[in-house]
Amino acid sequence: MMVGSRGRKYGAGKWLARAALVVALAASLLPVRGMAQLPQQGALDLEKGDIAVALDRTAYLAGEPAQLAVRLTIEDGWHTNSFEPTYDYLIATEIEVEVPPDWPAPETPRYPPGEMKRFDFAPTAISVYEGEIFIRTALPTAAGAAAGTYPLRTNVTYQACDDKMCLAPVTTPTTVGLTVAAGGEAANPEFFASAGTATGSGGVQAGGAGRGFLWFVLLGFLGGLILNAMPCVLPVLSLKVFGLMKSAEGGRRALTTGSLATAAGIILSFLLLAGAAIGARAAGVAVGWGIQFQEPLFVGALAVVILLFTLNMWGLFEIHLPGTLAKVGSAGPSEGLAGHMVTGFFATLMATPCSAPFLGTALGFALTQDSGTTAAMFGAIGTGMASPYFLLAAFPAAGRVLPKPGAWMATFRVVMGFLLAATLVWLLFVMSGLVSAPRVAFFEIGLLAVALAIWLASRSQRGRPGRRIAGVAAAALTFLAVSTVAGGRSESGPSTIGVAPEDRLIAWQPFDRDRAEELAAAGTYVFVDVTADWCFTCKVNETLFLETEEVAGAFEQHGVIAMRADWTRRDDSIGRYLADFGRYGIPFYVLYRPGGDPHVFSELISKSAILDLLGD
Repeated sequence: MMVGSRGRKYGAGKWLARAALVVALAASLLPVRGMAQLPQQGALDLEKGDIAVALDRTAYLAGEPAQLAVRLTIEDGWHTNSFEPTYDYLIATEIEVEVPPDWPAPETPRYPPGEMKRFDFAPTAISVYEGEIFIRTALPTAAGAAAGTYPLRTNVTYQACDDKMCLAPVTTPTTVGLTVAAGGEAANPEFFASAGTATGSGGVQAGGAGRGFLWFVLLGFLGGLILNAMPCVLPVLSLKVFGLMKSAEGGRRALTTGSLATAAGIILSFLLLAGAAIGARAAGVAVGWGIQFQEPLFVGALAVVILLFTLNMWGLFEIHLPGTLAKVGSAGPSEGLAGHMVTGFFATLMATPCSAPFLGTALGFALTQDSGTTAAMFGAIGTGMASPYFLLAAFPAAGRVLPKPGAWMATFRVVMGFLLAATLVWLLFVMSGLVSAPRVAFFEIGLLAVALAIWLASRSQRGRPGRRIAGVAAAALTFLAVSTVAGGRSESGPSTIGVAPEDRLIAWQPFDRDRAEELAAAGTYVFVDVTADWCFTCKVNETLFLETEEVAGAFEQHGVIAMRADWTRRDDSIGRYLADFGRYGIPFYVLYRPGGDPHVFSELISKSAILDLLGD
């Protein structure tokens, strides 16, 4: 038998605010050149193979051995890794057979040999399966089994790849019934002849596509929700809390509309990011989470925007809404609907250098799918991040937990400005890893000049020529400051992130993929950390969990070689390395284990996760 499955003016900051926000938006959507194109796919289904399971007889006597075969028919243009992949980090094609309780265990499955083929993503030929393959095993029936039909469950695990990329691995369950009775006859001879290599159609499509897609949508939603607790977003949340407290002055309706506007800004900005990713992918350039921070132009533009927000919080100038937006804002809370939406957009930009549990898996799926799926996944992540604001809009009474507005808010506003200023310091640190020190210095002088021009404008009366001149000067200085760093990438010095200074507990070595795999094959543990100066989560993990006495001691006890890859600046080889594991963002941690598959850790790593895996 066989079973198949398958307006108002800006005042002094008018031109400055417009220029900075436009530059920041444009920079955030810039594609990153230099990596191989990730081609679009035409289906949501990760299962690129038809699976059929068969037994060699219609019935068996109790205690008689049975032969079981699995036929995997792989779609044209796709392949899977063989049972013995060329590299340890590749996912092998395997089957697992579950028999009824108290039955003898099945024999070890017999797999066909792989075919060595070359692909763009691998430096050498790798062992793969294409077309139609058969995997067989023998299983004895229980000696005392009563007559009847018993279910046998098979789980087939494989990872589908084409010549450019690999999809997430899938495990497809299938059940076949084994009948214990007299008079059984031979059946399904095509499954038990010599293994064929011709392409076949067999099997019935499994219905796992929809379930798989919904699962990734859920992961994206949870990852977006957790982003709200990441340190990158906290400065923006301080802005948001201040805005919501102002909105509370207008009552429940104002709080509801403000919350909805913020949620809309977050979701819209994620859809814009999805559009940028789709466009970049179609143009054959790199896509990934947070890699815009590898671009000095983006970091410089964002630094200017942070400066403007900081000076605004300190009361040096106000950004008023022009034209139609002013009319929209006047109908909403004191901050204005458009103001709430801008805060949502800003929160998304600040979230991109952070990662969160579930987010890496969701993005890995999103960035390897067709355009519609990519947009849907980014929308799910944005909805997750916006969900607290939806909750506040649905239950505006929860706004009562916010402090009552009063004179103290003037002091609170200044304090929030200092938090934003700290973010500006961090961006300047990121800039120092992208361009040369002289350019960073000129950029910092440019920021000081912009702040001075805004201060002078704030001391001039509205409508006076001096105020206009100061505003134009501030806009011109903004342009010059950003231009200073926009073309300075090639002058940046060599990375030293993989060099182990004396004050570090772990002797980090520069990342070398070939050497890591060779060491693991020779019996040595290798821990790889992919990080970047702009990855705030990476820095938190390094301080709290990696550079600790416990982890350093475990590494020394087990002879672990620690390697660190620096992705601060664009590096195509690191991008390909992440893509091979189905990841498109950092932090990324993997432990190569002798005699086992590499273990990929969560984005929020813990000391216990490392120590448990090493056996401490």
